[in-house]
Amino acid sequence: MQEVVRGLFRGAKRGVMTSKQGRNFYKGNRTGSMGRHTKHGGYAIDWNKVRTFVVPNLHACELKPYVSHRSDKFKVDPPSPSMFTSHEKQ
Repeated sequence: MQEVVRGLFRGAKRGVMTSKQGRNFYKGNRTGSMGRHTKHGGYAIDWNKVRTFVVPNLHACELKPYVSHRSDKFKVDPPSPSMFTSHEKQ
């Protein structure tokens, strides 16, 4: 019985792990490695592990990256039940 109560108190302390907790656990930031450490204290980059992003050619694209604050505001009407019942009962 005593161990059950001890387990409840231990579980109650568990929460979101921060950088200040867990001195023996490296949480990381999910970036992955891009190489390896050398025996002389340096770092060798493995170019097969480096992330590369392929960007399409956007020279003929008419879209703009942002919307101007000077643009006119518009309001969209909320959907009505008639929009969802387009077909009639037979």
